[in-house]
Amino acid sequence: MKILNSNTKNFDKNLDNLLLQRKKKVQSNSVSVSSIIKDVRKNGDKALVKYEKRFNKNNIIVPSQKQISNSIKSLDKKVKQAIDIAYNRIYKFHSLQKFKNISYVDKYKNKLEYKYIPLESVAIYVPGSTASYPSSVLMNAIPAIVAGVKRIVMINPGFKGKQNPAVLYAARKCKIKEIYSIGGPSAIAAVAYGTKKINKVNKIVGPGNAYVSAAKKEVFGDVGIEGMTAGPSEVTIVCDKFSNPEWVASDLIGQAEHDNLAQCILISKDRSLIDKVRNEIFKQLKEIPRSSIAKKSLLSNGILMHISSDKKIIDVVNKIAPEHLELNVRNYKSFIPKINSSGSVCLGKYAVMAMTDYNVGSNHILPTNGSAKYSSGVSVNEFYKRISYINLSKKGIESLGPSVITLANYEGLAGHAQSVKKRIRRK
Repeated sequence: MKILNSNTKNFDKNLDNLLLQRKKKVQSNSVSVSSIIKDVRKNGDKALVKYEKRFNKNNIIVPSQKQISNSIKSLDKKVKQAIDIAYNRIYKFHSLQKFKNISYVDKYKNKLEYKYIPLESVAIYVPGSTASYPSSVLMNAIPAIVAGVKRIVMINPGFKGKQNPAVLYAARKCKIKEIYSIGGPSAIAAVAYGTKKINKVNKIVGPGNAYVSAAKKEVFGDVGIEGMTAGPSEVTIVCDKFSNPEWVASDLIGQAEHDNLAQCILISKDRSLIDKVRNEIFKQLKEIPRSSIAKKSLLSNGILMHISSDKKIIDVVNKIAPEHLELNVRNYKSFIPKINSSGSVCLGKYAVMAMTDYNVGSNHILPTNGSAKYSSGVSVNEFYKRISYINLSKKGIESLGPSVITLANYEGLAGHAQSVKKRIRRK
């Protein structure tokens, strides 16, 4: 794993280069993605089946209700209970995010309103194929349910004609009626533009690999997407001499096992702690099934940083703008007011990122690749559009109109000025 020291001359330059290298890897898939999208737009379901066979050994686009029910029956009762607990906690937290409409009447009796209108339809992308995430169904669908979205579609790649039973159970829990066994850029194209079997949607949300992220950016404008990049996962962990190296190593591995392009970063003022964590990582890697993925992620994108001051640590964290941040330090409260770029922040040694991925209640679909500098994770807000309503009184236009005419003429927009002038009473 790469090791950086803030006391060296080129620390900032080297960090920038490492972050940029990983960013380029994530963004390097747009050419092949474009050709897949064009193919699906032109050939519809035929192209969809072609890509499903090629990438997932799957030839089923729409699973039958019988297939779904039989799959769910095979699911372990404990897994169902775990999904139920997560559903209730996520629903509770997101139900507190509802917005209130605004209505305001000024002194001229002009009435201004601002209303939150739920989107008509959304597609939620749930990663699948050889791995599947029922938690992502809940994180995508529950905020949409709370917002009042009428039509929620799930796209989730199957493998050899089968979808994950826990994903299907979570979808049933969320009362999702449209389920498609498709994935990757071709699935994004299908819900963006529609096929004979799939009606298009207004917006697509949900995390995915680099190809899925590139596809979502490609179709943006024809359909909405989240106001962020939800790509390969990231975690940055800040530790001190009191941190448990065994715990910290397991947190880094937990993120690294997601994807070859996942990025795991450790920051500490304590060099001996960094060495202990590094040794623990390679000891623990042998214990997990996805060790080859985690190892590749850690070797390609992992960074261990020895930084000598809290101020520099804060600057570096805000520069990285990680998806997940763990402040595994005793004085985490002093960091909180100064951290302004992160998807979510876990505070203290027990607040582990893995918990937030499941049933704490907060959302795990968060900005990646530095986009936390200007965007936020998925929330109820993602599934609203906002409309302004304006009702002007006679007195209102006569009182405010002259200054509008002045500004319109100044901007060279005489037509604007005339449309106001014609409504003002001649005296």
